[in-house]
Amino acid sequence: MANNRKTGRVRFEHNHPVNIMGVDGTWRRQCTLLDVSSTGARLEVDGSTDVLRAQEFFLVLSSFGLAFRRCELIWVNGSQVGVQFILRSKKKQALPAKQLLPHNE
Repeated sequence: MANNRKTGRVRFEHNHPVNIMGVDGTWRRQCTLLDVSSTGARLEVDGSTDVLRAQEFFLVLSSFGLAFRRCELIWVNGSQVGVQFILRSKKKQALPAKQLLPHNE
């Protein structure tokens, strides 16, 4: 499989266990993080990859769930999958204070 990443990747010497979880929390799979870049990652999924048909899920990096990235599925090759991190949309700019106050009529 060709390397289509636009940014450099980091490969690990040791296994890094992580989880993927549906955005609605209804499913979870254990995985091994094989490599990662600023834009995505390659994972080895334990068990079935059928749940990945959802296309969008969380990559949970800590056992407490406090470190995670929202992802979308890019490719599947057997038990290995490629994911792209979904960037947060720019925060909506706050309205000026005068627009938040009710109008006096």
